[in-house]
Amino acid sequence: MEESGGGAEMKRMKMKVMVAIDDSDGSLYALKWALENLFSVMTSMEDDATSSENEGMVFLVHVEPTFQNYVHAIGPGGAAFYPAFVVVDSVKKAQQEKSVVILSRALQMCKDKLVKAESVILNGDPREMICQAAEQMQVDLLIMGSRGLGTLKRAFLGSVSDYCAHHAKAPILIVKPQEEQHKNHS
Repeated sequence: MEESGGGAEMKRMKMKVMVAIDDSDGSLYALKWALENLFSVMTSMEDDATSSENEGMVFLVHVEPTFQNYVHAIGPGGAAFYPAFVVVDSVKKAQQEKSVVILSRALQMCKDKLVKAESVILNGDPREMICQAAEQMQVDLLIMGSRGLGTLKRAFLGSVSDYCAHHAKAPILIVKPQEEQHKNHS
């Protein structure tokens, strides 16, 4: 009986987990939950592991939405056109800087828990890109936070986690927000 328990621990140790990270408290809470609940066995047994093959792995995925480059008419009667390249470039740069800050914080959380992690920044629709990344990386589990939207808000705004729950090929775990966070966002 001890052997089967040990086998389960080894499987948990080798688990490849993808956590979708954005600027919400819910995604960081989901990462914290994963680190504390899925990787605690790994860190307690880390001294016994002899190769990186036995380590679990967290892939932190952040998706930046793509921007459309619009052309604006200027002048009398719209005689001249001004492409908004400068504005788009400025927004893209700010978005990239924000992404780096978000992922740096998440990577530090993993480092603090002694969990091996890699970060990836993708561009596109977060719903589709997260599902594609989970499939391409062949992860064992996709973990996402939930913003705790009510039924009406979720119907109008859409829910990335709801979409992924129905379209991801990997098993998915949606970590609900803590009660005090949920009450603040209602």
